Amino acid sequence: MGKQTENRKAEHINICLDKKAQARKVTPGFEDVQFIHQALPEVDKNKIEMSTTVFGHKFSAPLIIGAMTGGTTEAKQINAAIAEAVENLHLGMGVGSQRAAIENPKLAETFSVARKKAPTAFLIANIGGIQLVHGCGMKEVKQAVEMIDADAVAVHLNALHETVQPEGQTRFNGVLDKICGIVGEIDKPVIVKETGAGISAETAKKLEKAGAKAIDVGGAGGTSFAAVEYFRSKASSLQHFLGDVFWDWGIPTVASLVETVQTVKIPVISSGGVRSGMDVAKSLALNACLGSVCQPVLEIATKGAKAMEQWILLLIEEIKNVMFLVGAERIEDLKEIPVVVSGKTAEWLKTRGFSVESYSRRGEC
Repeated sequence: MGKQTENRKAEHINICLDKKAQARKVTPGFEDVQFIHQALPEVDKNKIEMSTTVFGHKFSAPLIIGAMTGGTTEAKQINAAIAEAVENLHLGMGVGSQRAAIENPKLAETFSVARKKAPTAFLIANIGGIQLVHGCGMKEVKQAVEMIDADAVAVHLNALHETVQPEGQTRFNGVLDKICGIVGEIDKPVIVKETGAGISAETAKKLEKAGAKAIDVGGAGGTSFAAVEYFRSKASSLQHFLGDVFWDWGIPTVASLVETVQTVKIPVISSGGVRSGMDVAKSLALNACLGSVCQPVLEIATKGAKAMEQWILLLIEEIKNVMFLVGAERIEDLKEIPVVVSGKTAEWLKTRGFSVESYSRRGEC
């Protein structure tokens, strides 16, 4: 089982590096969100404060590198480059699903390298919600946390991925109860995250009630794991057919983000097709606490830590310039900045009964 998981992770990396598995017709919705330019920003750009505190940890900017990989030799190099960059920039990162290393401890180093390269950065462990009802318990969760000396643990939800992939597990009965059990037993913040199909208001409410300390919406519009499995499967297979049909399935990121922040009081992380500093800034204006970037990082990380660091700095500068042009001196000020939401996103939110005029937070980051 361990070798099968390892091979699958390697295939995922190669497919995502080729950018084959990006959404076809659905977008995250950031094009529907517009800032209102302030010709008199009344702000000194050089004095803009980019830092923010989430989970009691101070980040130099409201940005993390999302969970992507682990469990293969190539993944070790990618995680090492990302970790070194986020350590130097005082940010944070998540690792990919640690199932492979739990099944085969020899692969643990492909994940633990993150803490070796980033002794003080905020690191997020990762385990699948579906694995919690298929044999993984607190022992395995703690193993994942200890593997990278994690500051938090993410439980990822990937029903779409599981129903399309040939090796998929689709008995999701009891996942919510398992999450609730983990929250009650572990002394780390539990973040529940989607993997490209989004979190609805209904799901967000259940997760908050279960005790999740944060939600990462992981909306549609970026990498599609249905598409990943389309490319992994044989042309005549059921999985190939399903991958094609469900390629663009899910709640677009911006719609998912607004639904979630207007439903819960816990921190919300924006991910899913977040490709730029502008996307991160728009997410913050819509009351996300952090923006999480994934797919673009993959290719850059293969070039090494220095290239990774330089690219992240460009994203941070982009966020800073947005703040200057809308008159925001601090990250917290972005949450008070008016934005215009139009197009398909506005239609979605109005149909679902959510406000597109007001984004006052009901909770704290």
